[in-house]
Amino acid sequence: MEFLVEFVVSVPEGVEASEVEARKAAETRAAADLVRRGHLRRLWNIEDGSILGLYWAHSRNELDAFLDELPLRPWMTITVTQLSPHPSDPGK
Repeated sequence: MEFLVEFVVSVPEGVEASEVEARKAAETRAAADLVRRGHLRRLWNIEDGSILGLYWAHSRNELDAFLDELPLRPWMTITVTQLSPHPSDPGK
């Protein structure tokens, strides 16, 4: 199953810059691991500062487990949209 995931990251006030940088570095490693495992297909930056990701998972529960393990997850607002093929999809 494919999912379009929108992330908005809001770092709480008072968090040390070193913690932010450490979590961002860990987030990069976690994303690379999801790519290697075939679950993270694409990422885009959006003009409003949010991030869009195209993910593949066997189920919504599996996707949620991946997302819950992300180092920046405590600071994220996440919106998930499950995708299904359209009859006129040119990639079909």
